[in-house]
Amino acid sequence: MALLRGTRRATNGSAPPAHAPHRSLWLREALDGEAPAPPLTGDARADVAIAGGGFVGLWTAIRIKEHDPACDVVVLERDVCGGGASGRNGGMALSWWPKLSSLAGICGEQEAVRLCRRSEAAIGELEAFCAGHGIDAQFRRDGMLWTATSPAQEGAWEAVVRATERIGAGVFERVGRDEVVARTGSAVHRSGVREPSGACLQPARLARGLRRVALDAGVRIHEQTRVAGFTRDRPVQIRTARGVVRADRLVIAMNAWAAAVPELRRSLIVVSSDIVATPPIPDRLAEIGWTGYDAITDSQLMVDYYRRTVDGRVAFGKGTADLAFGGRIGAGYDRSAERAQMATADFRRCYPALADVPVEQHWGGPIDRTPNSIPVLGRLGGREHIVYGVGWSGNGVAPSVIGGRVLAGLALGLDDEWTRLPLVDRRHDRFPPEPVRFVGGRLVRHAVIRKERAEARGRPPKPLAVRLARLAPAGLEDKE
Repeated sequence: MALLRGTRRATNGSAPPAHAPHRSLWLREALDGEAPAPPLTGDARADVAIAGGGFVGLWTAIRIKEHDPACDVVVLERDVCGGGASGRNGGMALSWWPKLSSLAGICGEQEAVRLCRRSEAAIGELEAFCAGHGIDAQFRRDGMLWTATSPAQEGAWEAVVRATERIGAGVFERVGRDEVVARTGSAVHRSGVREPSGACLQPARLARGLRRVALDAGVRIHEQTRVAGFTRDRPVQIRTARGVVRADRLVIAMNAWAAAVPELRRSLIVVSSDIVATPPIPDRLAEIGWTGYDAITDSQLMVDYYRRTVDGRVAFGKGTADLAFGGRIGAGYDRSAERAQMATADFRRCYPALADVPVEQHWGGPIDRTPNSIPVLGRLGGREHIVYGVGWSGNGVAPSVIGGRVLAGLALGLDDEWTRLPLVDRRHDRFPPEPVRFVGGRLVRHAVIRKERAEARGRPPKPLAVRLARLAPAGLEDKE
């Protein structure tokens, strides 16, 4: 049986993690003392097993049940559903329009536009699903604001905006200084563009709501059940610490932990992202004019992403890009004082009027990045009975709706509009092997930090830092 690389034998399987995970603000709110589903013990059988109980895995389980209610589906989750990226992200449901150029490089402009429109529709579908199933995910659709907070960032969006204008899509609205300051509540913002389809939500409430819907549909869920390894033959034997599942088909939806699968390890690089949050300060936000619920990002490579919550907190995230050697995800990924300080420093720079407001909470975690930040979906090694959807690269809230449809179709052997998407079984760039990836990645990360700190201070960065920074993988948006 092939083991998943990057995990330690002592903590493989269904046993709880060796350390108590540090929970995000979102997940603590959503769990509210709810006990986890029982871990897998002994031998079990299923038609479809899904490794991963986050957005992608749960959407896949739900869509399989919609296609075939009699299909026996089991979800194996290493922590609790929403314990990974699905319950600790920034809570922004964004389209793929800022990635139009990358998508066009994969499948041509016409198909790229279709994918962007599907991703935009997925945000509406997500909103309707929450309303239809009574999921209080605090959904607010005020749009996405892509901004510049330094002279070096201005116009970073122009290539993408011009591309959408050339094809007649016209999805971005250019926003002048007065409006961007009014929308963000910060005079540090210089200019930007707005994409109206973006939304903000409470992501862990969505994850736990999807879990409830899946259970109601008859999906079996085992939390605190880490997949330690699986065979490649059929039926697949999926091993955990206290049991084995034999399944006709396996879906790999483990986010960053999929980097431990040998066939996927060079498709992904595991990096960190961290969020700091203030206490509720609605009156202070009103004083600075921040009354909307835009999903805000800047134009750094190590992107800042932030929004206000319905109870008046500021949740400010930063792609801190700390690397995991060989995809090994250690305990430090879910909380780091050093990385939290990086996010806090950018929060203070963007919101000097809130300098006296404390950072009440911080959390982080791993992200599975692909070289161009477009997910990879397909059949593992060409095997029809083992499929995967990974590499969401920090923008999986809305695209996971698409991923669930694709993976459900692949798992059921369907030939439909979803399984024929050009993202499926696509040829894609790969990262170098270790240790080149880790050593080179750290050099590039430190160069990006030096470059962007200099730019934030209005100083020209060192030429070497600029050259090395160009080697960084593409980010949340395609920037000039």
